[in-house]
Amino acid sequence: MNLRYLTAGESHGKALVGILEGLPSGLLLTSADIQRDLLRRKKGHGRGNRQKIEGDKVEILSGIRAGKTLGSPLGLMVVNNDFKNWENIMGAEPSDAPAARRVDIPRPGHADLVGKIKYGFDDMRNVLERASARETAMRVALGAAARRFLDECGIIVASRVISIGGETDESASPCPVAKLNALTDADPVRCANPGISRRMVTRIDEAKAAGDTVGGVFEVLADGLPVGLGSYAQWDRRLEGPLSAALMSLNAIKGVEVGHGFRGAGLPGSQAHDAYEPRGRKVGYRSNRSGGLDGGMTTGQILVVRAAMKPIATLMKPLDSVDLRTMKPAKAHIERSDACAVPAAAVIGESLVCLVLADALLSKFGGDSMKELLPRLKAWRA
Repeated sequence: MNLRYLTAGESHGKALVGILEGLPSGLLLTSADIQRDLLRRKKGHGRGNRQKIEGDKVEILSGIRAGKTLGSPLGLMVVNNDFKNWENIMGAEPSDAPAARRVDIPRPGHADLVGKIKYGFDDMRNVLERASARETAMRVALGAAARRFLDECGIIVASRVISIGGETDESASPCPVAKLNALTDADPVRCANPGISRRMVTRIDEAKAAGDTVGGVFEVLADGLPVGLGSYAQWDRRLEGPLSAALMSLNAIKGVEVGHGFRGAGLPGSQAHDAYEPRGRKVGYRSNRSGGLDGGMTTGQILVVRAAMKPIATLMKPLDSVDLRTMKPAKAHIERSDACAVPAAAVIGESLVCLVLADALLSKFGGDSMKELLPRLKAWRA
């Protein structure tokens, strides 16, 4: 692995911090490049009040001087504005303050119960503060740096929402990848089809009114990838692996497919693969059912990956649960949450795909600086 990262921080803790190691030196990168994606993550119909509280302003701590990366680890911080209301509860130092906002009733479908058992906690607040999707703000920040690297290499990553609450957009992407985010970012649910978008909004509103939540599916696309990222030589170098792992690591994601994926499983081989045809001195593809990956390697076509997000586990009309203090039936704990987070998940998914693709690019072309790497990439594409 050439590019690696770590995040730290709790949902209502002082801040989120992250380290990204492996970016080449000489990459133009500013806080504005990172801030742009952080603000995109905050949007989407169905988000909760937390997005109004947090500014998600990024601070660059290390790894950049005068707007260019140094080749040393990039350090980032995003302060949690809400910490001022939680300092006595979430502060790091010992405190005599009462154990306010203690959590004793787990939410079905959340990390609460299993996390308590695994780490031996008495208060499940210790679990949900880190298991919260608030942590993904830092992954988006780090992914934005990876996106900037990909931009310099001529690779564009974008996303759209395919379905929410059973309302599905089966149409092909309506515009080039380079223009897709401008289109979907302007939509309340990041759907490229206005008519279906309106129905998705209705489903979210209905769920919220019922104290319920809805999930959905988003699609991430990457254009401009060179042929041959990844490898068939070892199982852990097949690019489907790290892409799937990255997306499955995102909160509430329960399924990932590349290209036709699950849809292709029900088709005969004659309709599942991409026939070749001559195009001058190169071989062309008549379709892209494989989603830009064959045998664990990029084909040079557009990468297409989809992820399925289950409905958020925190319900305003909670499911049945158990009070772990008394072991008696109780309604599940309620924590401030969203009715739907699929649009935000699409932006986060972009960021995770950017991190994987940046690592794959560095693995193939190497180089400690952009001056080393870019000529190698250009020569390969020639």
